[in-house]
Amino acid sequence: MSSQDPKRPSPIAVAIPLLLAAMGSIQVGASIAKGLFPMVGAQGTTALRLVFSSLILLAFWRPWRHRLTRQELRAIVVYGASLGVMNLTFYLALARIPLGIAVAIEFTGPLAVAILSSRRPIDFVWALLAIAGVLLILPLSGASGTLDWVGVAWALVAGTCWALYILFGQKAGASVHGGTAASLGMLVAALVAVPVGVASAGTALLNPSLMLPALGIAILSSALPYSLEMFALKKLPTRTFGILMSLEPALGALAGRVFLAEQLSVTQWVAVGLIISASVGSAASARQR
Repeated sequence: MSSQDPKRPSPIAVAIPLLLAAMGSIQVGASIAKGLFPMVGAQGTTALRLVFSSLILLAFWRPWRHRLTRQELRAIVVYGASLGVMNLTFYLALARIPLGIAVAIEFTGPLAVAILSSRRPIDFVWALLAIAGVLLILPLSGASGTLDWVGVAWALVAGTCWALYILFGQKAGASVHGGTAASLGMLVAALVAVPVGVASAGTALLNPSLMLPALGIAILSSALPYSLEMFALKKLPTRTFGILMSLEPALGALAGRVFLAEQLSVTQWVAVGLIISASVGSAASARQR
């Protein structure tokens, strides 16, 4: 007789909607963040988000209870710095180009890490799909729509930082408790972003009317999705997790359409679809480690 209640949903059936909710939460948070740009700019919004995110994670994980070596601290500092620059450059891109496009371009960072870590012929197919998607997004002709070259460049930098964040995050989490690495890394990210935000927005960052939206952005973009993803990752096979995460550019485009009234051209939708297809293919063909 099976010990599992047939009426109770399986862990995978619970984890999939939670992961989708996490990705949706991130995109809704980004939409709210873009609404603050006219008041404090992309730099100031990044600073507010990371400050509140670090406070939430520090209060929850209390990393001061763990003694770290100099080597572990060095790894966390590099990990946190890449996280801070990634958030800063992504918001700078978001100030100039649509949310769905920014997410799609940034997503090429982790996709490149996945493809370059393999030498199988099929992975070159996914690489070509991703490159084709990026080329379609770039404002090389009128077919791609009107895009800001500077925004595209910031999104590419954000994607590069996302790749570094993955690589250095693995090193930081290899010997340090995950919560400790995440909370201290977020603190370093805030220390990177705050001087830039202050230099850009000045005392406007102290406006009391910004505190509640900034807290909401921190929860929606960091605290809530990180918690949901942590649960989902424990319940889902790695390949399934990777395939579902590949939907994030599409969710970004949908959030931009619903919350920011951003419309993509047919060519831009095709480009986003190519990048999603490359990511899905890479995740589906990945060998179990």
